Order: sequence, then C-alpha cells, then structure tokens
Amino acid sequence: MKKIVNLLGGAILAGLILIAPQAGRAQDLRGEIESIVKDYLASHPDEVGEIVKAYMIAHPEAVGQILAELLKHRPTASASAAGANAKSADERNAAVADNAGPLFTSPHQVTLGNPDGTVTLVEFFDYSCGYCKRALPDMLTLLKDDPKLKIVLKEFPILGPGSVEAARVAIAVRMQDPGGQKYLAFHQELLGGPGPASKDKAMSAAKDQGFDLTRLQQDMASDEVSTTLAENMKLAGALGISGTPGYVVGKKVVIGAVGLVSLKDQIDSARAQAAN
Repeated sequence: MKKIVNLLGGAILAGLILIAPQAGRAQDLRGEIESIVKDYLASHPDEVGEIVKAYMIAHPEAVGQILAELLKHRPTASASAAGANAKSADERNAAVADNAGPLFTSPHQVTLGNPDGTVTLVEFFDYSCGYCKRALPDMLTLLKDDPKLKIVLKEFPILGPGSVEAARVAIAVRMQDPGGQKYLAFHQELLGGPGPASKDKAMSAAKDQGFDLTRLQQDMASDEVSTTLAENMKLAGALGISGTPGYVVGKKVVIGAVGLVSLKDQIDSARAQAAN
C-alpha cells in the first residue's frame, strides 16, 4: 500500500508544485495528499482489489513489468548473498520440511528422472543466469548417471524482464508436456544458449522443439503461469534462496553453483541419512 500511496501522491504532487513552488508548502501538500490516498485505499480495499485484478487479467504482461521494476531496487549481489545467509543452515533445512509438499510434489513443477527416486534434487534457476548455464551440464550428468534420483526444476526469474518472460514461456511449455522430455530439450536449448534470456529466444526454442506456439501464447496468460511463479518465489523466500542457482538436496538447502562433485556428495549424504 505504501508503494501505491507514494506513486499516487508523487504524481499528483508533480502538478501541484507548479502552483505552489515554495519548498515547504510542496512538502506539506505531499503529506496531505499521501494521507488522503492512504485513507481512501484503507477504506476501500475490495474496490481497489477488483480494479487491480481486472487490470492484471486484461494486461498479464504487467506482472513481468512489475517484477522487473521491483528488481531494480533489490539488494546488490553481495547484499543478496548476505540475505541468503541471514537464515542459519538449521532454519533453512527446517523450512524444507515445512514446505515439503509444494517443494517436492507440486503440480506446478517439472519433474525429471525417477519420480520415485530415493533422493530428490530441486533446482531454482533463471534462464539469464550465467552460473545456471555453467551448472546445466551438472544436472544433465546427474540425470544420466543416477537412475535413483528425482530432479525437480523450478523457474525463479530474478534477473530482469527477459528472465520473467522466458520463465512464462517455459511454464507454458511444461503445460504442453507434462512428461517433461520435450521440456528438457527446450530447457537445454534456452539455458544453454549465450546471453540473457528473452521471450523471443524462448519462443524460438519452443518452436525448434515442436511446441504449439498459438497455444503457448494463450497459456502464457493463464492463471497457471502466475500461480507457478508466485509459488516458486514464496518457496525461495522461505528457504533463504535469493540467487541462482539454488538447490535442495534431500532435506538440505545448498546455495550457489557448487559443482558436480559437491552435488554428488550431497546426494550420497542424503541417501545415507535416509537409509538410517
């Protein structure tokens, strides 16, 4: 609400400054306007909610634009890393147990490998993330070499509007391919390509893999896409994951592109723990 108040107050104030140029008076007017707007929003929550809902349905692309605007004001990389570490390992691991359902068996995710695997590896990724691109072979090697491993992929687009649009395409791709094999080919092409992601690159990868582009455009505007992104963002926040890639291996959160050897060690440890 504070964000809305500031936006509305700022817009109105810009015009009023023309007729009240004195600095002190302008500041007084801003305070008065913000108070009026805040009171109106507080007393008409349902009306405001319906307006916002109608706008978002009519303009689904606004979700990406809003997220991109918020990302402009997110902490720096070092601050983000510090934020991720703000939760202790015990707190992050406890969050795994608390969110086990949406984390491991959500209907809004891609599942690869053995669906009944003895260990599950979850990866939160961004199609524009250079570290995710370099970590792609790690996931593919694990998928190939470990027949008892379940792999879950969760889109976590935090690197700008191109990432958001690519994630929306990817979710629509998953909606056409519940089994995940064609999705994996799309995923490899898009994540394995150079440079930042975009809607055009994602649609091109989907076309190359034989997806119905007309249906993709329709599905990108569906509630399923928004629900998936919201769920993934909520999960990442609960787990203390603020960068990509981020993993969950068994019952443990693993931050960063730790490499194939480390991931194998984490999987082996999770299996040993599960066997005891």
